[in-house]
Amino acid sequence: MSNALLSTAKYVRQMVIQQVQSIPEELFDVQPDQFNNTIRWNVGHIAASNDYFVSLGLPVESNLPESYARLFKPGTKPSDWNDIPPTKEELIQILSRQLSDFSDIPSSAFDKQMDPPLELGPLKFETFGEVFNFATVHETMHFTTISNFLKVLQYQKA
Repeated sequence: MSNALLSTAKYVRQMVIQQVQSIPEELFDVQPDQFNNTIRWNVGHIAASNDYFVSLGLPVESNLPESYARLFKPGTKPSDWNDIPPTKEELIQILSRQLSDFSDIPSSAFDKQMDPPLELGPLKFETFGEVFNFATVHETMHFTTISNFLKVLQYQKA
């Protein structure tokens, strides 16, 4: 099962990186009325969330700048930012480094029991594998949000 989790996470991350690379940076901070954040926020949130979820099951040091928590944690939004956000290239570098780090996750880590279990709203995760799987689902949700941003922005141009 751990191979399937890693394989899926890598595939999703590769799709995210390809999508982010294809978006002109001038669109990263456009905030359509239908959204309370931006493409840049969603990409940064993917990176910050992955860093958090992985740290719950592995003894790893965060490689993210300190400002990422203030910029990208749940409930934040660009209109409240006081820090200068990362550039598109910086975000791509972080996403790529995290993708590379997936290969360093030992398969035994996925069976590690969460003590105490991680509870996110109605969700309860007993193992690191469940947390890691949720991180991939969460990333896919934000990947879809970014795709929706692009559709709205294309529609507004027409």
